[in-house]
Amino acid sequence: MIVTRFAPSPTGHLHLGHAFAALTASQSGERFLLRIEDIDRGRCRPEFEAAIYDDLAWLGLRWEEPVLRQSERSDAYREALVRLAPFTYRCICTRKDIVAAAGAPHGDEGPLYPGTCRHRASAESGPYAIRLDAAKAARHVGPLTFKEHDRTLEVDPLLLGDVVIARKGLPAAYHLAVVVDDAHQGVTLVTRGIDLLPSAHVQRLLQALLGLPAPAYAHHRLILDTQGHKFSKRDAAMMLHTLREQGVTVSDIRSQLF
Repeated sequence: MIVTRFAPSPTGHLHLGHAFAALTASQSGERFLLRIEDIDRGRCRPEFEAAIYDDLAWLGLRWEEPVLRQSERSDAYREALVRLAPFTYRCICTRKDIVAAAGAPHGDEGPLYPGTCRHRASAESGPYAIRLDAAKAARHVGPLTFKEHDRTLEVDPLLLGDVVIARKGLPAAYHLAVVVDDAHQGVTLVTRGIDLLPSAHVQRLLQALLGLPAPAYAHHRLILDTQGHKFSKRDAAMMLHTLREQGVTVSDIRSQLF
């Protein structure tokens, strides 16, 4: 049985790109799950979470209950961090430090972390993040692959560098939380935008380190505006609640997206 999920963050209203992602996920398997990625309580708001449910119901989607909320999963993330401790280190570098680092290589998400804190004494004080030592982790697990549509792709464990998997004040960052939650929910097929394809490489590495099952992936096209940019939560005109208020129907949206 194919189990898919849609996992929005309640930091703003859903737009057309979210509609395409949710509809694609719901049509790709026999079971469709909804997960609210609200681990960053400082940015997430209850009114946006309520709007997510309203917008998805308006699209005609139905999901299994109860809905998993990341804010209720802190213990699971902390347990995973303990297990990953041999392959992590504390990092006190700021984004400005990383950009300014001489010769920092670039990836799809901007400058890759140059490893400044990899061998720095962990006793240093101040705000810190926990990073995965990708090279050390890769040596431990050996070669890996993952399924992408009908292809088998080799994992490049260094593609995103030493990614952050937790920050001070938060039990986990995106890559770790999504891996732990997908395994917990029994997700077998991850459908999401093609811009997240590089994330599959580090997430497959984390799955191997934690001994978790590896889902298949299906990264789909992005819904772009007239300038060729993907929509954001700042694009008020393309928000689903705005379109609904303007009299746009679900049929109109489906015709536009598919």
